[in-house]
Amino acid sequence: MQSHARVVIVGGGMMGVGLAYHLAEEGWKDVLLIEKAELTSGSTWHAAGQCPSFIGNYNMAKIHHYSNTLYPRLEELTGHPTGWHGCGGIRLATTPEEVDWFRHVSGFAANVGFQMEIIGPDRIRELNPWLNTDGILAGAHTTMDGHVDPASACNAMAAGARQLGATIVRHNRVTGITRLPSGEFEVVTEQGNVICEHVVNAGGCYAREVGAWLGVETPITNMEHQYLVTEPLAAFKGLDTELPVMRDPATAGYYRQEQKAGLVGIYEHHGAKEAWAARGGRPEWQSENELFEGDLDRIAPWLEKALERMPIFAEAGIKRIINGAIPHTPDGNPLVGPAHGVRNYWQCCGSSIGIAQGAGCGKYLAQWMVHGDVEINMASVDPRRFGGYADADYTRAKSFDDYHNMFETPLPGREIHAGRPNRVTPLYEKLKAKGAVHTEVHGWERPKYFAPAGFAEKLQYRRNNTFDLVAAECRAVRERVGIMDLSIFAKFDVAGPGAEALLDRLTANRLPRKPGGINLTHVLSEGGRIEGEWTITRLADDRFYVLTGAGAERQALDHLRFAAGGDVTITNVTDAYGMLVVAGPKAREVLVPLTDADLSNAGFRWLSGQEITIANVPVRALRVTYLGELGWELHAPMAELETLYDAIWASGAAHGIADFGSHAVNALRMEKGYRGFGAELTNEITLVEADCLRFYAPDKGDFSGRAATEARRADGIATRLVYGEVNATDCDIYGGEAVMLGERVVGVCTSGGYGHVTGKSLAFAYLDPDATGDLEVVILGERRAMKLLGEPAWDPANVRQKG
Repeated sequence: MQSHARVVIVGGGMMGVGLAYHLAEEGWKDVLLIEKAELTSGSTWHAAGQCPSFIGNYNMAKIHHYSNTLYPRLEELTGHPTGWHGCGGIRLATTPEEVDWFRHVSGFAANVGFQMEIIGPDRIRELNPWLNTDGILAGAHTTMDGHVDPASACNAMAAGARQLGATIVRHNRVTGITRLPSGEFEVVTEQGNVICEHVVNAGGCYAREVGAWLGVETPITNMEHQYLVTEPLAAFKGLDTELPVMRDPATAGYYRQEQKAGLVGIYEHHGAKEAWAARGGRPEWQSENELFEGDLDRIAPWLEKALERMPIFAEAGIKRIINGAIPHTPDGNPLVGPAHGVRNYWQCCGSSIGIAQGAGCGKYLAQWMVHGDVEINMASVDPRRFGGYADADYTRAKSFDDYHNMFETPLPGREIHAGRPNRVTPLYEKLKAKGAVHTEVHGWERPKYFAPAGFAEKLQYRRNNTFDLVAAECRAVRERVGIMDLSIFAKFDVAGPGAEALLDRLTANRLPRKPGGINLTHVLSEGGRIEGEWTITRLADDRFYVLTGAGAERQALDHLRFAAGGDVTITNVTDAYGMLVVAGPKAREVLVPLTDADLSNAGFRWLSGQEITIANVPVRALRVTYLGELGWELHAPMAELETLYDAIWASGAAHGIADFGSHAVNALRMEKGYRGFGAELTNEITLVEADCLRFYAPDKGDFSGRAATEARRADGIATRLVYGEVNATDCDIYGGEAVMLGERVVGVCTSGGYGHVTGKSLAFAYLDPDATGDLEVVILGERRAMKLLGEPAWDPANVRQKG
């Protein structure tokens, strides 16, 4: 075996092989994949091979769609069969809310590229005459997907990878990985050691153990998933067209034709540990093709429902039961991207539907590794989306929930309570007692809205019973004063003689020149794509306070620490500082009695920060908000956050102070036309497309992404960000909706919401540069006019913030 390689991939399942194939296709030939046994011998070989197009996440749908377009042509590309069955699929809906979800997904299908139509019971019976359609309202029929033979498809990609120059070594167990002083890795195997520049954890069910060799957290839990195959059915022997794969929330699973037999897979809803893979949550380290004993009693209630839907299956006996380990992550999405804290260590694991995702994950991770940029938004799969809070107990609780709810309809507002609460501020219980309904963000509990006792949210895609509650919170901020616990922001102290130079190299905007100055700036890849959005306050000549979104905590740490020299100290103070937002026209009147600091415009200008005392609490006060109103962010020691909140609340009582949550924040920021990181600002686009050149200072000197941004300015753009008003009725933009110009898809919405004070349904979208005319947005299957706005719907001159 070779002693050096550019990349070593540990693991030869669909995820690892998919990456090897696409790395070689992208031009990296010196790729070595090492598998301890035969290819596919982990989770791949025993998978059912499902390849659905239908999935509720816009960017995950792109990953699925790529796989579903590659597998049908893989035999032609490689000369090896894949066992592709392009029979399509139908997901069933039995409630109006599920039908609306179908309409929502249908709205972005055209942008992604897969064919989908919503069909009624009569058409469903035409496609599957053996299905009992009692209670079924509709089906989401996708025609470009189906299922594949997992081992054949994986081996076909392996053959393609070899043909393109990659090397695959089987029957060679990796036993350790170490980091060398040079920054390279030494991969220790039974057949010798390999030195490499990059290493990839594609260890499947063993990914936790592989990550542990370098101290990399890999939050997965292995679950037993069962499916059964029936004896052959006489009725299937004469079929000219294969039945579509049926996906049925009522049965918590899927069923399909398997040659001349039937196949039924179940994700049962038992208690937490019922489906946890044996022996500590994974097959034995030494195993190769291990299966567990089938357990029909465990899946019986849901199997009975499946047989009620497909009574013909009940006519046949069970030929075999397959029960194998499948990895699940806390949120159900795979881990695809850089590992936190170790440069050039990559994760490509954690997929619970790895056959459907293997090729797509391989394609986009290969782009990231080779080019530093990816053509789709990777936030929902980036391994760094989880923090240190995702310990074994949290990961297990969340993964159990993900398994048990694989076929639940993900309606807006649905809260997953497993593993919670985890990260809380001292205000959590107090706000909860006041009616706060929390959501989870990077492990933190963040208030969404405040509701009266006994209130229960109606989960649906259309405006629901939280509408008036959020409207009242928005009016409180616009008309009086509001307060919110936004402690979840990631916060860093960056100090030392080299601090200014470090931040200047990393960010695109000019740094604040004087102590107290605040700037919004962006971290760019070398290709000019947006990788981060930071608010930087200069506290002193050599001391800076850096803020970014909660979910970007680990990405920001990696940017800072990988680039820092010995003359810079970087301290993560996220948990040390809480943060209250106090905003509204009465904000100054509320705070003045609590501090000796001068809060006037002359004494505390807009976009500046000071270290002051409020209610005897030391505070880093920043005069900046995301709401378009006079206000401050008050960053205080976490232990004193409740003291600060109580004092502000008491002072604000005479001014009608009100609590508000993140739903109101979104409505207010949409009125102000503020872009959202992860929505409008992503790794897919540059500052040019995002219309953010006011935050770009090319004359300040060299910095990451500068040359690429200049090239983009010179070459022109392929898409442009717009902001507009949508003629909506009872549903607003969520993101992913297609923008139409006549019959042509010309763009995609990225985020939206209802402006409760302006009375406008607002949205951001990326459009083709030449798309002008009568634009329409597809909302739940209906076209709605979109009028582009040249300025924010609220206070375009920033009069209120400067007040």
